[in-house]
Amino acid sequence: MLYATPALDRDDQRVLAEIDTFYTAFVQSTGGAKAGEWVGGVRKRLFANAIRGSNTIEGYTVSPSAASAIVDHAAVPADVPEDTREAVRGYRDALTWVTQTADMDSFAYSEAVLSALHFMMMRFWPGRSPGRYRTRGIVVTGSDPLVPAYVGPDADQIPLLMGELVEWLNGGDLSAPLLVRAAMAHLNLVRVHSWRDGNGRMSRSLQTMVIARGGRLAPEFCSIEEWLGFEINTLDYYRALRETGGTYEPATDVHGWVRFCLRAHHLQAQVVDRRLSYGREVWTALAGLVSDGGFHERSVAALYASATDQLRREVYATEEGLSRDQSVRDVRALERAGLLTPVGYGATLAYEAAGAAREIANEVAARLTAPAREPYPS
Repeated sequence: MLYATPALDRDDQRVLAEIDTFYTAFVQSTGGAKAGEWVGGVRKRLFANAIRGSNTIEGYTVSPSAASAIVDHAAVPADVPEDTREAVRGYRDALTWVTQTADMDSFAYSEAVLSALHFMMMRFWPGRSPGRYRTRGIVVTGSDPLVPAYVGPDADQIPLLMGELVEWLNGGDLSAPLLVRAAMAHLNLVRVHSWRDGNGRMSRSLQTMVIARGGRLAPEFCSIEEWLGFEINTLDYYRALRETGGTYEPATDVHGWVRFCLRAHHLQAQVVDRRLSYGREVWTALAGLVSDGGFHERSVAALYASATDQLRREVYATEEGLSRDQSVRDVRALERAGLLTPVGYGATLAYEAAGAAREIANEVAARLTAPAREPYPS
């Protein structure tokens, strides 16, 4: 038996409607040829932040720039531990596949799909049985080792519960709002705790997969994995899970969990809304700077990457279809003009915005910075 999808109250319906308004605006603001020039950068950074957030929860912490480098398959600083690097790479591969499921017409959930996803995440640790269900009981430790935060169902129940979950994923509660359904997928998988390790990452990626399969909007704009990875939010996340009980009790009312997820979606949507405004305004201003300075118009992409994250010459060359010499000339011209400054060295060399380019990014950020609005005011 799985945990049942709870009934929503008026506040939940209001919050869902407000989230839907955000998503409608995202569709409108990211469409069209002009938007294509800057939206890709916003999507890439949202994707990197989701990967970073989900791994931070598990203790694998990297900087935003290192997460972006891993997403770009670029070199990362030597001070990033090997297990952290491999955890982020594994999750990058898994989440990349998750986002592709939106366009898979023949896709169907199955235990094999979920096990393959688990293998992608955990392949670096063969001793943790990547892709295979646990064969023993499992206890999630709490602050006191004598009082576990959660005790999962017996291992012999996993095949039955996972079979039921897959059946539900393919055809259960299809009339429920997509974000509610995704929240319940997350909860049911994390409560079954099917694997020796990686259950949290699997559950969060499944939530994103359900959203991706909804197909309305790119999942990077709807995922809450980044939001969950902020320290204070992570504590709330653990609290919300604890409130669903210390053992597998599917008769428990989990309305509080669904409300927690809807609140997270609303708050993350506010962040995405500002980042889209930031991306559009920074690109437009940098385009003017490039035109006034007589640089090649493609240099806007280089400055944009440096202003919103870091510019990596090899990535710039690939994305713009340039030769090595063309990309080197572009970067050197911007550096000579005082618009780029190098950071790192060797394989990890990158560039950040400087001078007028940095001033543009800072001015736009200062203008758009504002406190978040609480979706469930008390």
